[in-house]
Formats: sequence, structure tokens, C-alpha cells
Amino acid sequence: MSLRTVEQVRRVFRIVAGFTLLLVGVVMIVTPGPGWLVMLCGLSLLAAEFLWARRLMDRMKREGGRVRDAVSRYMPSMPSRAAAVEVRPAVDEMVQEEPTPERV
Repeated sequence: MSLRTVEQVRRVFRIVAGFTLLLVGVVMIVTPGPGWLVMLCGLSLLAAEFLWARRLMDRMKREGGRVRDAVSRYMPSMPSRAAAVEVRPAVDEMVQEEPTPERV
């Protein structure tokens, strides 16, 4: 096999890098590391060359959005920035107080 054009070299690089990232991502699922993120990076490289990778990546995105929507329904929203600004002066006062003998 002879690589004659720059595009052929790029294609081989995308395929090798994509499968490598995909395998590393699978390993990272059972070991510490960002496995799903690495798998998506590998699939994005492979999706440029293979239809099956594009379909799998689209399905993962769709299911990820569904999970995100389900979690956002059951998780309370983060407090607004205005609420954090109101709490800050009270916290600063508590931190700056001199320790009293009862606290020591």
C-alpha cells in the first residue's frame, strides 16, 4: 500500500487515531478517566470516514440529550448569581470576626 497523496495520509491518520481513541475510551470506562469523552472524540474522527460511526455518534448525542433533560427535570437549578452576591457580605463578616474565648 503506497500513500500517494496528502488526502490518503490524512484518511489513514483519521482512521488509526479514531480507532485508537475509541479503544482507549472503552478502557477508560472501567478505569479512571474521561472514557465517554474520549470515545466521542474517536467517533468524531471515524464519522468522517464511516457511516456506521456517524450513526453511532448521532445516537450517543441523542441519548445524551435525553439523559440531560431527564436529570434537569429532577435536579433543582443552581442558585442565581444575585443570590450568591447577597450571601457574600454575610460570609465575609463571619470570616473577619475575632475569635472569642467561647469559640477557642
